Amino acid sequence: MKTLSKALIGTLMLATTLPVATAPAFAQSRGEVVRSERELRQEQRELQRDRRDVQDARRYGDRRDVREEQRDLRDQRRDVRDARREYREDLRDYRDYRAGNRQAFRGPAFRANFRYQQFRPGVRIAPNFYGQRYVVNNYRNYRLPNPGVRQVWVRHYNDMLLVNARTGTVIRVIPNFYW
Repeated sequence: MKTLSKALIGTLMLATTLPVATAPAFAQSRGEVVRSERELRQEQRELQRDRRDVQDARRYGDRRDVREEQRDLRDQRRDVRDARREYREDLRDYRDYRAGNRQAFRGPAFRANFRYQQFRPGVRIAPNFYGQRYVVNNYRNYRLPNPGVRQVWVRHYNDMLLVNARTGTVIRVIPNFYW
């Protein structure tokens, strides 16, 4: 009985001192999705490079060179497959976050003195489209990446635009950002 109570007390003391592992309370940010996408493109470029190396080895090398380049190509294909999987997981996490927190992406009633027009990156827009009234200052709440120097996030109806405030050039468009 005495050993049982000592063991129970020891277990309770140990349980109170050990940190509890919890699941993270945050979802993937939009920036993490963009980074995964960038890594995927880099892996695909390396895959193209390895394919060219295999072709060159077949033309100019011997069997050993060809086998080595084919092995590198297989490894690179595996890396691209893993990068795609990671990108899809990050995108799924971000979409799940958006779907689960619809209230966070619900914008106030949007009244503008102009008609809706869909913009594309590279287009120059008039200053009344990215005036102070439409600038989104709390972009971190929406998990958007930080705008660069002289760049602002602007709401245009349900779309989110990243605009160069100096020239009026649209840098990035996220359509249907708000619900």
